[in-house]
Amino acid sequence: MAREVWRDSAENEAASAVFHLVQELIDQYRVNRPVMPLVVAQAADAGAGADIDGRVEQIVHLVHRANRLRRVPVKMPHGSGGTPYEAALSLVRELTREPWETRGSSQYKPFSFPRSRLLDAIEQAASALPGGLPPRVRDERILAELRRLRWRASASGPGTWWSSLIASVRPETFLGAVFIAVLSVLLGEIGWLLTVLVAVGALCGLAVARLVTTAAPPLLWLRRASRWLATTSSLAASSTGYPSDGWSRFSPSRSWRVIQARAAAVAGRVADARAGDAHACQFHLELRVQALLEDLLHNYRPHAWDWRRGKRTVPPVVLLPTATQDNGGVLLINAINNVRSRRSEVDPLLLLASLPAAQIMRHTPPLPPEPAPHSGARSGARARYEAWVDALSVGQAPAAAVSLAWVLRLPLSTGQLTHEHAHAQLVTRRVHRTWAWWVMSRTTVALALVGALLGTFLWSEHWKATYCHGPLTGRSTDAVLLEGPRGAEECVGVATVPEVRFAKGNSLELRGVGEGVTFDRIERAVREQNAGIYPGDDFVTIVYAGPLTGTGRNREDTRKGLEELTGVYLHQRFVNETANRSVKLRVLTANGGQDMLRQTEAVEKIIEVAERDPSVVGVVGLGRNTTQSAKATGMLQRAGLPLVDTTNSGSDLARRYSNYFGLAATDEEQAKALGLIAGQLAGRLDHPQAVVLSRKVGNEDKDRYTAEHRRVGLEMLREAGFTVTADTRYSLARDGGSADLDAPLHEICGAERVPDALYFAGRVEDVNTLMSGLGQIEGCSKKDITVFAGDDMTKARFDDSTKLAEHVTLYHGSLAPMNRGGGRTFYEDSRKALQDLLPDGRSVPPLPGDRPAYEDKLFAGGQTVISYQATAALYAAAARGDEPQSAAETWATLYSVALHDMPTGTVTFRGTIPYADQKVHGLNIVRVTLPGPDARTDIVCGRAAGSRVELTAAMCPAE
Repeated sequence: MAREVWRDSAENEAASAVFHLVQELIDQYRVNRPVMPLVVAQAADAGAGADIDGRVEQIVHLVHRANRLRRVPVKMPHGSGGTPYEAALSLVRELTREPWETRGSSQYKPFSFPRSRLLDAIEQAASALPGGLPPRVRDERILAELRRLRWRASASGPGTWWSSLIASVRPETFLGAVFIAVLSVLLGEIGWLLTVLVAVGALCGLAVARLVTTAAPPLLWLRRASRWLATTSSLAASSTGYPSDGWSRFSPSRSWRVIQARAAAVAGRVADARAGDAHACQFHLELRVQALLEDLLHNYRPHAWDWRRGKRTVPPVVLLPTATQDNGGVLLINAINNVRSRRSEVDPLLLLASLPAAQIMRHTPPLPPEPAPHSGARSGARARYEAWVDALSVGQAPAAAVSLAWVLRLPLSTGQLTHEHAHAQLVTRRVHRTWAWWVMSRTTVALALVGALLGTFLWSEHWKATYCHGPLTGRSTDAVLLEGPRGAEECVGVATVPEVRFAKGNSLELRGVGEGVTFDRIERAVREQNAGIYPGDDFVTIVYAGPLTGTGRNREDTRKGLEELTGVYLHQRFVNETANRSVKLRVLTANGGQDMLRQTEAVEKIIEVAERDPSVVGVVGLGRNTTQSAKATGMLQRAGLPLVDTTNSGSDLARRYSNYFGLAATDEEQAKALGLIAGQLAGRLDHPQAVVLSRKVGNEDKDRYTAEHRRVGLEMLREAGFTVTADTRYSLARDGGSADLDAPLHEICGAERVPDALYFAGRVEDVNTLMSGLGQIEGCSKKDITVFAGDDMTKARFDDSTKLAEHVTLYHGSLAPMNRGGGRTFYEDSRKALQDLLPDGRSVPPLPGDRPAYEDKLFAGGQTVISYQATAALYAAAARGDEPQSAAETWATLYSVALHDMPTGTVTFRGTIPYADQKVHGLNIVRVTLPGPDARTDIVCGRAAGSRVELTAAMCPAE
């Protein structure tokens, strides 16, 4: 039920009858839009006095009070002027210039009157001209004045840049609110500096747009008012040289000529009206009324983008408390009647007027039969034609004898006007806003836009917190931000856009001949090689997946990723620049997080990229054994992607997955080779005893390397003849730093019998603490102890920072038997390639001249060499016959790859079968002793890659 806004008693029967008629017309407009009359209420008795006329007038005021608070657009113009014509014009202008009464909120925004404003501009142009000008000169002067006015009525003069700027971005305006909301989103998206530049540019653009549109609107001939002026049939007689069909939205010049001709004709008639020409006065008044009605009809038109017809459910109401001939009221009613009688459209205007009883409501009196000819006008038939044309625009109105068709006269008897009717309660209720207003209002649109901007901002923040590169547009979903060890944030996934660089700013440098070349530079060098592949080139894409980021301040934890990516880059450069191959090599980098603890997330992104990009043929890397390694390999197998692993020594991956091709000797292979030495040592001792020291499962319970080495170490020692007296585990410090070996070593060294051998199933970063404890804790410090360890010890440098304990002999496996391989040019070519990455004026160190090149610090650890060979193997399968292959073809071809003369021997998988051990891995057993002040490293035995020679005790003598 609508809220009641007004209640009063009807003073008489006439007031009640008129009130209910008007209210019914207003309220029924929403239902069936009845034709709106010009209601004229008048005392039936022509001799009624002023008191009776006052009662009729009060009815109009009663209707005004009843509707002014209920969202009905009401207007009670007063008008003024020295003549009825001027008074009537004043009433029309007041209806189009002054705001209509909508006390409080209205159903929709205020009415717009573009046609009436255009006529205002033409009137201003006409008023600026002196009288007595020849028609041609007058037309030229009028058009010049209109150009000065920019075809707009000037109220306060042209705007300034500053006023236009302020008006454009006021926060209380819709545009200002949107402007501020957009800046808020941009501030969080692109930073304050770019946001300031965007804001300044937008402000200047808004100011220019506002100044231009308020001064000289673009596309003038397409404006609604201009189109109306050029096409309305009422002006056809005034510009016969340019008919209505001369206007076209596709022909600006022709349309412009029509508009100019009609504007000059109208301005001329306005000037004649001011000179007292009766025909011109009638023409001017009716043209203003026509513009008013057209504007009102336009404000209620259906199918508008703002749904205005659905929002405005009540008609505009004009109230004239006293309409007389002198105050222009009767003339206005007649003009509306004439215009409506000539036009086919039905406009929504409802008019209620009170006419004094003494006034006679009749049609506009007939005009003189023939206007006085203008000075200089031609005589005869042509003069009569011109006179007829001038009179045609107003001569189409009904004759004086015809009744006023659009006027609804309400003669009110004196009895009706004097009979008390106090018991009749008159009530009005607020007009509801329709659903169209709620759906398509400025507030709703603003809220929707602000909500969308806020949602966009929140989503943008979400994307920024989710993806490594997550702007509003162009975000990459291939790399995501995840929590790494100790709560730090890491970028994990595939770098498929330039903005995602895992090693950006990483200044960790290569060792040896790569000194000076940073991780950041290697990653950029890979991108440069990719950029050198032009559209139309044949290429295959390999994804390198490794630990490319670390979460600590120490950059050293990214050493493995740096050295492996360097090997991948070296082969990429060899293929693209040196080998003269028609199939180029494109490399995408994928980060598995520190210590490869996020490798399944990285593999998910690799698979997503491969589904979009058919050039992806496989993956190189994943060279750290964690509890996720098997799952990650299985995911790649289901996606149809082969994996050429670098340094993952897991023993069961090849047995479980047919897409797994490993270049590293497995933990079981290493333990078997170490067992040859352990068996010899055990044979020399009476009741040999040993212990196993392993790291507790850590690194988010994902490190599988230490757990597997504990298993193979136990089996190896027992098979070699040792009695394993303890299986001790140590943990890392709570901050995730150094190993806490104090208690375990005191337990081992404080035993009744100190063990003869120790299998260290730990990581290389723990070896410093181990050697320090064995060299200092009583019981072990003077005991000859043999330590066996896995391939992770290859990364250790037993120099001043990592001393081997006295009386300790360390045996460990090495995955890159470079002393048994070929490819001697590889080392010098690598040095030259790295030299090109340094700025001019800098150079990398030379290769060691007094010892083999592979003993250089860059190559000795084997990470760079193995990743180079893994990339070479995958590329060889992917570019078989110098033609790019698919991932499935690459997978199948890998079983036949044989690369001879590689740094570690022959890289091949020939003879291997799916789901079985791949016994083609190279391996060295390294012995480290401390015979003097410096540690000495010797290669005890080993086999080259691709060799199927079984190592024996004779080949691997113990010291």
